[in-house]
Amino acid sequence: MNCSYGGYMGRVLKINLTERKIEDYPWTDRDREMYLGGKIMAAKILYDNLDIGVEPLSPDNYLAITTGPLTGSGAPMSSRFNISTLSPLTGFIASSNCGGSFGLALKKAGYDALIITGKAAHPIWIELSEGQVSFHEADVLWGKTTDETQEALGKDGGKIVIGPAGENLVKYAGIFSDERTAGRAGVGAVMGFMNLKAIVAKGSKRPEVKQPEKAKKVFSEWIKLLKSNPLTGEQLPKLGTAGLVSSMNAHNILATRNYKYGKYEDFELVSGEYLAEKHLVKNKGCMTCPIQCGRLVEVDGKRVKGPELETIGLLGPNIENNDLELILKWNLLLDKLGMDTISTGSTVAFAMELNEKGLWDNGLEFGKTENLSKLFEDIAYRRGIGDLLAEGTKALAQKFGGEDFAINSKGLELAAYEPRSAVGQGLGYAVANRGGCHLNAGYLALFEGLGLNIDPYTTKSKAVLTVLSQNLMEAVSAGGNCLFSLYAMIPGTLVRKPYSILTRLVNKSIPHLGGILNMINKSKENALPIHLPMIPHTRALEAVTGMKMNFGRLKAIGERGYNLERMFNLKRGLTKKDDGLPKRLTHELKDSENLKSRVPLESLIDDYYKARGWNSKGVPHAKTLKRIKMQEVSPGG
Repeated sequence: MNCSYGGYMGRVLKINLTERKIEDYPWTDRDREMYLGGKIMAAKILYDNLDIGVEPLSPDNYLAITTGPLTGSGAPMSSRFNISTLSPLTGFIASSNCGGSFGLALKKAGYDALIITGKAAHPIWIELSEGQVSFHEADVLWGKTTDETQEALGKDGGKIVIGPAGENLVKYAGIFSDERTAGRAGVGAVMGFMNLKAIVAKGSKRPEVKQPEKAKKVFSEWIKLLKSNPLTGEQLPKLGTAGLVSSMNAHNILATRNYKYGKYEDFELVSGEYLAEKHLVKNKGCMTCPIQCGRLVEVDGKRVKGPELETIGLLGPNIENNDLELILKWNLLLDKLGMDTISTGSTVAFAMELNEKGLWDNGLEFGKTENLSKLFEDIAYRRGIGDLLAEGTKALAQKFGGEDFAINSKGLELAAYEPRSAVGQGLGYAVANRGGCHLNAGYLALFEGLGLNIDPYTTKSKAVLTVLSQNLMEAVSAGGNCLFSLYAMIPGTLVRKPYSILTRLVNKSIPHLGGILNMINKSKENALPIHLPMIPHTRALEAVTGMKMNFGRLKAIGERGYNLERMFNLKRGLTKKDDGLPKRLTHELKDSENLKSRVPLESLIDDYYKARGWNSKGVPHAKTLKRIKMQEVSPGG
């Protein structure tokens, strides 16, 4: 296939497992200009090919595995790849990002993306090598854990695999590459339904870099920027994402006891500081990453991947467990079984509260951890009550009640940020295209206490700030970068001196900048032909691809992607009601003396729809679609 831009291999491979049919999927230069790659590319593929009546666990569903143009270019933090599909957990779009070796390996094999559809007659695994595709029987691999499967497939190439949870169609099963996870929204269950145990990619190809000297210079400056910022150069390398536990607790946003509270009495025992002191062996991280925010810890005499913040939060404070060593063991166990730790922890917490309130006699109690290891295995193999828990929080609420404290949005369990003391984060959870995701939400918690300190309770400008953040994160992900690469956009001096006059002035000013932010959000892509020093992604994309790129265009690509995912969900029957949160977060005050300690979702939603250029039902206006060059797209197809 022809491709005039650098950073791309110029081929998208489609495999129909039912027919074992292999073909090139058409993806043009205009497609690259419009959608860049990654999750936006995947959204376009799903939108164009999945009819309204397609079920997530059916041969007609698509599993789209996509890279960005910076993947394989040598750019910092660019080893990411994306997996998108129709989610069995939510019924809407699933997009799950991963930092293992597979994205780079897929490029080396000669492909920008891989589309899987159909269902194999029996378990198989696929090998991609130098443009060749081979099918292999996987009966001997079926039933193996994720680590056993990867070991059995040898050391050559990059791999994605599922574990027993994916095989048994656990609705929040993930897909694993090395020790990294595409964990959210049940992508592993789709792969399991397809009878696809693994994919291995290998080769020696490399994407062309159009301006190598310029790219080298930009990459070098980018690394310096990341290392000089206190968030990306100090906090994340020193403590990893677990370092946020203490800060979240201080800001009253650490999910505790099924999100009933935002503070945990024993938070220090599960903090990043305690992890570093008692269990850390060394830092590790994704390929091409100068931050190395991952943790290598020792569990039962073995050195293994340590837990991220979300795992600690949902398997720690949210079930009232202060045993960090136990969390380390559970993290390893759930990775081997092939399950999302966020959804697992949140679903178990909800089941505990159902038992506490007499709605479901299941024997689970907050603070009682003795039998949870067995319970996690029961979920993965759908044994006993594990079969019910495997369906997720929303399904449990539909069966037993408790919708008011079933902590999810669109069926996807929320991350560990309790939003009643960060209402912008709450808005993001509600409107996020894939459901209760802190990143697809726009991650306003970073501005409401974890980086800056904007008033966490005010609604002023939170909608327009959410839109801007979502659009930028969407585009950065599509380019192939880790979203942590955007952290450096917050000036280091504001983070280092949170109580300085300048920082306080910035924090007080931002809520009053809604008009300016709205103008930026709704500007045409040619209206802001600038490069911003704190967002090097534009210069990197320009140097690698040869494509004209700037802040305005990057923002427009992100807005296009976010609207495209929305249009896909609207086709699937999404309504305004789905942009919601449980009443615990919207009606129940976290602090009885603070009348603002809830998410005022109704007003925030209205502000958000207006900021997006959508109507009162959450459907994009025709003029919005025209502005972002998507007038041919409509909710009806």
